[in-house]
Amino acid sequence: MKKALCMLLSLMILISAFGGLTAFAADAEEIAAAAETDALPEVPQVRIETASGEGLNLTKAIGYVDATVTITDTDGTEIKGEAQVKVRGNSTSGLNKKPYTFKFSKKTNVLGMGKAKKWALLANMFDPTLLRNYVGIEIARELGMAYTSEQRVVEVWMDGSFRGCYNLIEPVQEGSSRVDIDIESNGGMKDFLIERELNHIDEGAVYFTSNGIRFVCDEPESPNTEQLAYIKDVVDSAFQVLRSGTRKQVEEKIDLTSFARYYLLNEFVKTVDFDYSSVFFYYKDGKMYAGPAWDYDLSMGNENAVISANYAASNKTDGLHCDTKQLYRWLCKRVWFFDAVRREWEAHRAYFESIGADGGMIDSLYESYSGAIDRNFSAARWPFKHYFNYNRAPDATYAENLAYFKNWTSERASWLGGYFDEDVTAYLLGDADGDGLVSILDATAIQRMLASFMTDGFDSIAADTDGDGTVTVFDVSLIQRRLADMEVSDPVGEQLWRK
Repeated sequence: MKKALCMLLSLMILISAFGGLTAFAADAEEIAAAAETDALPEVPQVRIETASGEGLNLTKAIGYVDATVTITDTDGTEIKGEAQVKVRGNSTSGLNKKPYTFKFSKKTNVLGMGKAKKWALLANMFDPTLLRNYVGIEIARELGMAYTSEQRVVEVWMDGSFRGCYNLIEPVQEGSSRVDIDIESNGGMKDFLIERELNHIDEGAVYFTSNGIRFVCDEPESPNTEQLAYIKDVVDSAFQVLRSGTRKQVEEKIDLTSFARYYLLNEFVKTVDFDYSSVFFYYKDGKMYAGPAWDYDLSMGNENAVISANYAASNKTDGLHCDTKQLYRWLCKRVWFFDAVRREWEAHRAYFESIGADGGMIDSLYESYSGAIDRNFSAARWPFKHYFNYNRAPDATYAENLAYFKNWTSERASWLGGYFDEDVTAYLLGDADGDGLVSILDATAIQRMLASFMTDGFDSIAADTDGDGTVTVFDVSLIQRRLADMEVSDPVGEQLWRK
């Protein structure tokens, strides 16, 4: 017996040394045995028992299966209910440590996060620190973004098998304790929730394209033809106003504060998915809102920089990343929008600067959840050094990965601080000769340039009134129409900005 224990201890030490961690338990069996004692768990525990007992073989294609879910809080209180469970996610659904969605048969208050049927378990398999999703959501909460998901770090068992450390989190969906929108009034043509989705296809999901950007309808989940036409019309109209409307017209269509906060969040973390998926917008009471926040495992430096230019840019701590994407391609040209972003930055600057500081949020999270994190690698034996192509190749030890994460967020905060402190050069769109006015002289200046005549002080950025990247005779027409008090399709005469 002693010899067996010594061998087990040796195995623990080897596993710990390989992962750079201090193992808190030898294996899943030891953790399960400890759970049978009166000792209270360090973090909440989620136990899923499928009716078939085949939970470990679930795939996304299988969909929901019947199960019983038991959740034990750190004070020993327990809830248990009949439920259904399925594998969730896109690229993460095919990994060995699978993320899950489960839904109770009736609304249940889970760990004090409010009553709802549906809940998500994020596996964080792309992230060797297991903390990026948590940090991204907490930044959204700090910024005061509406409907930011409540979340808890938990440990999960599937049909008796210990699966390690997860984030139990409220999914982005309609509900009184979730995204509180009205999707039933006026024949279902009132409020809605949409998500950017570049090319993924889920069975039963409804997609549409507006201004070249593809979205999926999340709420209502299955809009009929009339509802879909209504949703598309609202989004099309918002795009048009964002592109060519005045500030007053833009603020009549969107909630400026939510758009500024959502931009700052995603610009800080530089999520690689910002032009691909998991980017939400909702329509409520006649306005478009940005958010809620979701999916930050491939952010904050955790990207494989060799995949594409987008991944490479996302991986760096300097430079802007989100200003040319989504509905922000036009907003970020406006001085007044970036002023709103700057105000949010200044209000929360100390918070951003503390995220990666010694003793800051990242250190605090690890200190609070180190036991569960360590058991994820030592007892559940998930290899944090595994490389999935999408994510940055992990460093040799957990401590190194954590240090890299901290350093990245600190450098990002420093760069953004410097950027927002710099002066921005403002200009009038259409002021081609740079005299501070939009006049017939600007139309003449563009015509002279097109005829290859030299024009002193010519400003090609201001002259490009339609924003297509080139100066053409169409830009002349827009200036002339504006001077004749005719409607123009672009904000000629508005103050914009550039670095």
